[in-house]
Amino acid sequence: MSFSSINCLFYLLLLFAFCEMQSIAGNNILTCTTFGSRCFAKKVSCPNECPLQSPSNPKAKVCYLDCHSPTCEAQCKNRKPNCNGRGSACLDPRFVGADGIVFYFHGRRNEHFALVSDVNLQINARFIGLRPATRTRDYTWIQALGLLFGSHKFTIEATPAPSWNGEVDHLKFSHNGKELAIPDGYLSTWKCPQNQVRIERTSSKNSVTITLPEVAEIFVNVVPVTKEDSRIHNYQIPEDDCFVHLEVQFKFHGLSSKVEGVLGRTYQPDFQNPAKLGVAMAVVGGEDRYRTTSLVSADCGVCLFDDAKEASENINLVSEYGVMDCTGMANSGNGIVCRR
Repeated sequence: MSFSSINCLFYLLLLFAFCEMQSIAGNNILTCTTFGSRCFAKKVSCPNECPLQSPSNPKAKVCYLDCHSPTCEAQCKNRKPNCNGRGSACLDPRFVGADGIVFYFHGRRNEHFALVSDVNLQINARFIGLRPATRTRDYTWIQALGLLFGSHKFTIEATPAPSWNGEVDHLKFSHNGKELAIPDGYLSTWKCPQNQVRIERTSSKNSVTITLPEVAEIFVNVVPVTKEDSRIHNYQIPEDDCFVHLEVQFKFHGLSSKVEGVLGRTYQPDFQNPAKLGVAMAVVGGEDRYRTTSLVSADCGVCLFDDAKEASENINLVSEYGVMDCTGMANSGNGIVCRR
């Protein structure tokens, strides 16, 4: 090989190395700040496939770090609910438990049910629906969520509409009884003092991520019941209501071993799922056990939530396979901070 060829190869290798360094330098660095995490204080670079935690393209995958991962490696994920993933609740409504088993819980229309109830967290759902003349039970969908944690009461609702228009935002929010105005726009953000709750739009309209640091991350998307859905399932949806509802997926951090709720009970270490394997549509009951009087009440028969107790008080914590917002930093966007 000639001297000039060697020089050329050398410069090409240098250029490649420089490009790689530039790529790594442009990647977000995430750090877990939770004491007790096996990844605590470690700085982890995002992979090149998803280099940013908040990419400018809303369709791009984002970088996240599971602080309970044994390898402490950042991974890529979508920011909308995965309706086939653990902890999801979609359709009418179809749940996937912590054990990966699919089950349906229909409840009743215009009533409220506890999805998750633990000492430091309560998540309720309001169901909407209808009952055609030929049916013996309601068809139902999740129209709203109510979150209770500490002294906070937060709600997120899908607003009704006669027909679907994706250019209109169908989300309504409230915090401690007061309506919140979160401007449309990808990455538009609202947060409370001490970062106790953070809401970020993951598309310009109709999709958000709700983060309760060290407690839960909730991915929410708004969808209608389409005419094709109605035809396939014989819902008999009326012309003046497309039953706008929520698709949700939950990631939990440190639920107790006694956690309850339609979905929460599947996170108990010794839970035996009553849904029969191999059944195309396994339906589980428990309406009376999980019914609450309102979206922000914790008065169901098996509810555990107590805002006067601390999460660490005599609780046998269970490490969950969820994801965490480990940067300890607020992302950019149209930030709105509530003040006490």
